[in-house]
Amino acid sequence: MCFAACSDIAVNAEVDPSSVDDVVHTEDVIVSQWKEFSADERRQMREQFDEILRPLGCETSLIVIRRANSLALYFLCMTLLALQSLRDQWSNGQLTDIVQSLFTFLSRATPQVRVKRLSWPLTDYERCLEFFQSLQGKQRTNRQLLTQH
Repeated sequence: MCFAACSDIAVNAEVDPSSVDDVVHTEDVIVSQWKEFSADERRQMREQFDEILRPLGCETSLIVIRRANSLALYFLCMTLLALQSLRDQWSNGQLTDIVQSLFTFLSRATPQVRVKRLSWPLTDYERCLEFFQSLQGKQRTNRQLLTQH
């Protein structure tokens, strides 16, 4: 089976300053915990982490969290349907809920770390759509060539 991926889906999350004492410190903790956790194999933490990200589906993975002007989250979508689903979750606010739960979990904060804004430029989404649509076109062409012979 062959999988194609649009690997540079970047979503920026701004932590709501009213939900934490220090935004910079909280962002630093989230990034450092992400780095530590992604290498951590402790079962209980892995189960909680998987539960938070389960709504993304099995064809979408969160691969990196980095500090920029805000926190940049990089996703990997294995299919066009996964990309469209991620965009739907972004549009209806579900992705914000997932990111808030993840940030709260990673920062070990109580109450919840809120996200002020979750941005994903339309141009980035359209670029990924074009990538997957071009792959589908190539697959159709290859199938037509195979059936002609």
